[in-house]
Amino acid sequence: MSADPAPGTRFIADRMLGTLTRYLRFMGYDTTSANRLEPGNRKEDTVLLDMAVKEKRILLTRDAELSRRGKDLAVFVRSEEVMEQVQQLVDLGLVEPRMVLCRCSLCNTLLRDATVEEIGRSDYAPRDREGLSFTWCEHCGKLYWNGSHGVHISGMIGGIQKGR
Repeated sequence: MSADPAPGTRFIADRMLGTLTRYLRFMGYDTTSANRLEPGNRKEDTVLLDMAVKEKRILLTRDAELSRRGKDLAVFVRSEEVMEQVQQLVDLGLVEPRMVLCRCSLCNTLLRDATVEEIGRSDYAPRDREGLSFTWCEHCGKLYWNGSHGVHISGMIGGIQKGR
């Protein structure tokens, strides 16, 4: 995949939203995480706000004070439960509840079709590959396919109601 199938809304998430970060990536959204920053920086909130401005991202946070500081650039994520977090973003009109699986859930890199060699040397690829399509992260060297785990996540995301 060379083009981003979910252009537009981009996010940066604080350290408390690691699972939401992965789900947004599963949904195709360009989502970076504070976890990529060096831990222990007392000015991390300011760094996140600066990144949101410079990179034109919406800051997602569980920190009410950081959300207030971010004003229109930030969303205070109310719930600790990931599907409620996704529902909140859907309700705000920021995301569409769909599974795209075009980004690496670990590093946010756009995935590309996996080669036969990459699939073959992956020790965790399923033996029965009939009907499956595989994608590859150039950065992490991780193989993806929509197996039972992906179907489960897709079902949960698909169960989210728009405009409820």
